Amino acid sequence: MSTLHNSSHTKVQFFQRQAASLLLYQSVLHGEVAIAFLDLLQAIRYTDADGRDCLQSYGNYFQALAASQQTWEEYLIHQILIADNPFTRLAQQRAFTDLPPALIAAAEHDLQALQNLYECNCAVLSEWVQVVSHLPVSPVVWYQEPENTSINTEFVNFLQQLETWADAVPDLAAYYHQHGTGLFAQYRAFRWENGQFLGISYPDPVKLDTLVGYDWQKESLLKNTKFLLSGQPALHVLLYGSRGSGKSSLVKSLLNEHSDDNLRLIEVTKSELHNLPKIVEKLRGLPQKFIIFVDDLSFEEDDDAFKSLKVVLEGSVTARPENVVVYATSNRRHLIREYFSDRPTPKDQEEVHGWDTMQEKLSFSDRFGLTLTFEAADQTTYLQIVQHLATKAGININQETLEYKALQWATRHNGRSGRTARQFIDFLKADLYVSNNQNQL
Repeated sequence: MSTLHNSSHTKVQFFQRQAASLLLYQSVLHGEVAIAFLDLLQAIRYTDADGRDCLQSYGNYFQALAASQQTWEEYLIHQILIADNPFTRLAQQRAFTDLPPALIAAAEHDLQALQNLYECNCAVLSEWVQVVSHLPVSPVVWYQEPENTSINTEFVNFLQQLETWADAVPDLAAYYHQHGTGLFAQYRAFRWENGQFLGISYPDPVKLDTLVGYDWQKESLLKNTKFLLSGQPALHVLLYGSRGSGKSSLVKSLLNEHSDDNLRLIEVTKSELHNLPKIVEKLRGLPQKFIIFVDDLSFEEDDDAFKSLKVVLEGSVTARPENVVVYATSNRRHLIREYFSDRPTPKDQEEVHGWDTMQEKLSFSDRFGLTLTFEAADQTTYLQIVQHLATKAGININQETLEYKALQWATRHNGRSGRTARQFIDFLKADLYVSNNQNQL
């Protein structure tokens, strides 16, 4: 039985009741840190005689906090901001005055309970563990500097200044209305897999200013994306042309350029395109703006994915959501593979209007509102890309030597392209680093 004195034992029971009383925000306590927190409370209340269970529980809690790189207080507020429940979902779509009073009352109750749990920080728990485990000193308290965290510090400061968190419900609803909740508030990039969105923790960090050449294509795509972000009608876009010309990198760079403007990128593979109408409907009405990214697009005849994409591009009886566009890349101008045997001849007996069918295939790419062409890089463009990337990478060698090595690399590898230039610079940077280190030995 715990050796805590009565007042502390009563506090532990109080925190456990507060955790159990949540009506809407139960998900806040479903993460690894929160589970370790609840287990520790239980161990403090019912520890064995020598306190080993309690010490093990505290170790698990400390490790969970360290792995999350957050304090208990930061973890709790972060979970509140990304919580997915009936109140947060409805707050995304309605004004606060239009929310059901029962939901508001439940949110107020939960915020007050979570404020109580917020005050049960690592330092408090460490002192209790010292008592019940008969330690001469309290265990190490997990802490890290606030500037190293990624949560919304402005909202954290706002909550800390409030005497009663229940008063924050209107502001919290406004936050959800602007930033969204759940997975889309937690991640910037996603992939659709096995019928669900999966958050990508480390999206490609490529930046727009690292992409050289194709200036009008970049300007057109950036302008269309700004239309999307501003709530104006934006076009679906097809980027087609030579392999390695930077089509995919250009799309991914938009996320790093505008993620702070509520832009999200969802990668959908060709094998998942049959789910595209379903994906689009799941995104309808959310506060974020979404680019559905389909890389290396092409179809075979009678491909079901072709029909699903056609529905999204051309629309159906259901209105198209204004917060979703499709950006697709392809090495083919005509996305549906066509064979000479497909072309109708006067002796064909299978279809009277065979040319109409063929034209439908060839014109599928026209269903994208904007088509951007990426031609193969000539030598001048290729060397400009190399020089730009070398400068960004901090490579300082003679320009004539750099160009000579770059042209040699292109000849021996994949030809002149932005991708080849990137591979060359990565190799050269590593080679120079290793060579310099060996010379210093």
